[in-house]
Amino acid sequence: MFLNKIKLFLAISICLIFFFLTYNDVKSDEPKIISGIAKVIDGDTIKIEKNKIRLFGIDAPEKKQQCQKSWLSIFFLTLNKNYKCGEISTNKLRIKIDNKFVICKSSNKDRYNRFIAECFKDKTNINRWMVSSGYAVAYRKYSKKFVSQENLAKKKKLGLWSGKFEMPWEWRKKN
Repeated sequence: MFLNKIKLFLAISICLIFFFLTYNDVKSDEPKIISGIAKVIDGDTIKIEKNKIRLFGIDAPEKKQQCQKSWLSIFFLTLNKNYKCGEISTNKLRIKIDNKFVICKSSNKDRYNRFIAECFKDKTNINRWMVSSGYAVAYRKYSKKFVSQENLAKKKKLGLWSGKFEMPWEWRKKN
């Protein structure tokens, strides 16, 4: 009888240890909800408490990136001027969500240990808003989810699409 209690205790202990060791693997596939007051890092990255979050499916110009837009057009001659499109992208996101309550839904992390997430302020999808306003582009390498918003922004010549710019991933390769 005493030996049976020990065997039962060992069997239960082994099952519990196995459960706790494998639980994290099961749990990691579930979407993680991160919510709180957002701080904008750049046009496609925010921070909520200690969690860095990369906005899923979009790519925004880097802070130091410059773009061009028409400054003066006379008949067939167009003069362009450089502007800090990376700073503008960051500032537009900052105006939209900085120091405001944001909810993000993430299912994985990137190689820099940032959560990859879709984020919402009230009912507004921030990722979608950045692309549809022309302050970011659809990051087709990882998702085609925001391509239609990009096409609409391009058609309306919003944000980046009002001039000439280098895709952020191409600019990063060169700089």
